[in-house]
Amino acid sequence: MRKFFHLKNIPGKKKLCGFLFTALLTMAVLGGCAGGTGESSGDNSSVESGEIPLDSGSEQESTGGTDGETSAEESASGESTAEAGQAGQETPENQYGGSIVVGIQQDIDSLDPHKATAAGTKEILFNIFEGLVKPDENGNLINAVASDYTISEDGLVYTFTLREGVKFHNGNAVTAEDVKYSLERVSGLLDGTPLISTLSVIEAVEIIDEQTVQVTVGSANTELIYSFVAAIIPAGSGEAEGADPVGTGPFSFVSYEPLKGITMTKNPDYWQEGLPYLDSVEFKIMGDGDTSLMELQGGTIDFYAYLTDSQAQALQDSHQVISSPTNMVQALFLNNAVEPLNDVRVRQAISYALDKEAINDFVAGGNGTLISSAMMPTLKEYYVDLNDTYGTAANVEKAKELMADAGYAEGFDMEIAIVSTYEFHMQTGEVIAEQLKEIGIQATIRGMDNGTWLDEVYNGRQFDATITALTCDMTPGYLMNRFQTDSKKNFINFQSPEYDEIYLKAQATLDPAEKAEYYKELQKILCDEAGSVFIQAPANMTAISKRLAGYKFYPVYVQDMSTVYIVE
Repeated sequence: MRKFFHLKNIPGKKKLCGFLFTALLTMAVLGGCAGGTGESSGDNSSVESGEIPLDSGSEQESTGGTDGETSAEESASGESTAEAGQAGQETPENQYGGSIVVGIQQDIDSLDPHKATAAGTKEILFNIFEGLVKPDENGNLINAVASDYTISEDGLVYTFTLREGVKFHNGNAVTAEDVKYSLERVSGLLDGTPLISTLSVIEAVEIIDEQTVQVTVGSANTELIYSFVAAIIPAGSGEAEGADPVGTGPFSFVSYEPLKGITMTKNPDYWQEGLPYLDSVEFKIMGDGDTSLMELQGGTIDFYAYLTDSQAQALQDSHQVISSPTNMVQALFLNNAVEPLNDVRVRQAISYALDKEAINDFVAGGNGTLISSAMMPTLKEYYVDLNDTYGTAANVEKAKELMADAGYAEGFDMEIAIVSTYEFHMQTGEVIAEQLKEIGIQATIRGMDNGTWLDEVYNGRQFDATITALTCDMTPGYLMNRFQTDSKKNFINFQSPEYDEIYLKAQATLDPAEKAEYYKELQKILCDEAGSVFIQAPANMTAISKRLAGYKFYPVYVQDMSTVYIVE
């Protein structure tokens, strides 16, 4: 019997005051959005590869404040040991030890946490690295390397108090110098090249004392706090992180073999008392969906996420198969710069031709949420339902009219690039290819490995169309930022001066209601211009061995192994 798990929100213990933080609070408590350790709403948003991973929100109670600043106290979930496992098991008192193997769908694109692009990489590195803050399983933003922070009322000064006793995996204590170095590296203050675009607004990082670091930014942004999930690494480590990564997370790096996987071991000095339970975890790269299914059934891997409906059906008796919301938006992404996709009428025709309901039913068992633009439905105050624009079922007649008007009544050939290990996207591609035949488009699926996809499609922009899923954090701007004309992550080459102008207004305003209206306008522009064909926010169906418990689903793209334990 398939099990379904629903996330719940548990308020964190925080203090707030001032208009700026009230705006942040309004935004943050809206619900969970898509997964990983993505660094907030900047150009560094992730791709599951299929695409790119996401961040967190915070839910707070008002306890007053002082000196016109906002303070984030220790969250209860940040200080306690693991809660009950999400698979229905109770947390053990002495259930320590053992090793597990987690099947993953793509190779690692970088072990340097500031340079990793793929969501599949970031969800793994979540176990090795931590920022000043990080997401928890309830969608809250909790303190990590920092034990507290304040934001000045004008939103221009962030002051972080470092947590005592946090150590790197090399045994050295984390210092203010390490934090200063890490933030200067990602912001571009070290060499002029920002590694996380949202943090390029940092103008200065100052050490106030051994436990306090003050960050000054050039402009206020209620979404910026989410960017401080950026990993804290040892001062001066720089490029060495890509070969021998050193972080503060629950597991430390052991080894990595390209196309094989990555192994990590328990961090005995982890600051969260009692975690982790396991001695070691291996993340093993799976060749394809069939191999993954066989290894799950044979017991050579213990855990595998992002199942298709057919895979879930095959495993429902032998494994715990659990469905949870995701922070991903799946789409048929169209390269707006290549003919004939540079014609809006052709892109609109494709939008009318697709039957999203059939795709959702066939690939996701009907569990996905149909969408028509790049915003997570869980961000309710910012989301606008645009499914009526093109409809969720195919309108072949309207699609043919637009194709004829654009001069392509006889159709054309098109290649759809897909990372072949992502069975969910491959099956989606097969359905779409059949649907497009109805309007004369002969779509050929080109399967490729993740590295090739990143080089040619995502970074090189040498493609017609691709199917992938973009992940997001808990901020409404995380996905919308990538469709600005000059965004480095605008791999579909979408161009709209009106979009660019409204996006800047959305970032500048501190009024939550005004910000929400701007984001709704952006969604409508992207939909009307058919920048791409957004399909669904898919559910994450995950297979977990019955010998395991304690796994926690996040509303962002991460694989947290710190609370997992063996029950047999």
